[in-house]
Amino acid sequence: MDSRNKKVNRVVLIGTGAVGCSYAYSMINQGVAEELVLIDVNEAKSEGEAMDLNHGIPFAPSPINVWSGTYQDCETADLIVITAGLAQKPGETRLQLVEKNTKIFKEIIKNIMASGFDGIFLVATNPVDILTYVTWKESGLPKERVIGSGTVLDSARLRTALGQHFNMDTRNVHAYIIGEHGDTELPVWSRASVGVERLEELPAERLNRESLENIFVNVRDAAYHIIERKGATYYGIGMSLVRITKAILNNENCILTVSSYLDGQYGHQDVFIGVPAVINRGGIREVIEIDLNEKEKQQFDHSVIVLKETMKPVI
Repeated sequence: MDSRNKKVNRVVLIGTGAVGCSYAYSMINQGVAEELVLIDVNEAKSEGEAMDLNHGIPFAPSPINVWSGTYQDCETADLIVITAGLAQKPGETRLQLVEKNTKIFKEIIKNIMASGFDGIFLVATNPVDILTYVTWKESGLPKERVIGSGTVLDSARLRTALGQHFNMDTRNVHAYIIGEHGDTELPVWSRASVGVERLEELPAERLNRESLENIFVNVRDAAYHIIERKGATYYGIGMSLVRITKAILNNENCILTVSSYLDGQYGHQDVFIGVPAVINRGGIREVIEIDLNEKEKQQFDHSVIVLKETMKPVI
């Protein structure tokens, strides 16, 4: 019996560039789904990637069927992950990509929905918050089933930097970046903790405010530093997407800072932006509205304003 006819988890990846292939490679190595379909405007590229990935399956933790497919394969997909689009160039902001990638996305979403797809979207292409909004509008799916990678990677970068600073296992560092995935994002220092200690309650000899600000600036600008050195970022975002995928397919009800639709939370409406949300098999179960201090509220409000202003020409 063809495995495609069984009730299994099917994930479709749209875009087999560096980010998409990092995601696919991580999916296979972590044994997350039973089926992974690769789709790219360059069919030969997706075919070659599928062939290459299949050769590593004997070493994967569990069986997976990987193939280069078409939009018709989206019909029975549980999750569609979109990494397609133009990449950020050196010196270019994520928001400067908005018009070019919006046009690409509208065509992609039209093709996907024509297949009869009725699952969950996970968007990674930048500017991710705006393109998640475009995906929601163009697909007509409920807002709960359209998710952007948001600030999951930014939060991971912050946890990594804080772990290195305090010489602590990053898995025991709890800190969030929220807002736009980009230049107006902000750290929620008021809610950060290292181990069981809240960051703001640490004694002065252990907490240097200037060091924290430098840590955040390096986190916010990490993509620029990486792009300057190697041309693109892809490993971190690839693994971030796998983390979100696992939360969805395994019905984890875990909290991740994904790009979610605000409908009154944090005093804002009609915008997708990075905030803590509970993720499960249905998509976004709920947006968690955390108490921000006054400075954080102002920064978050500014981030929303920038996103909405940037969206106007394309929405």
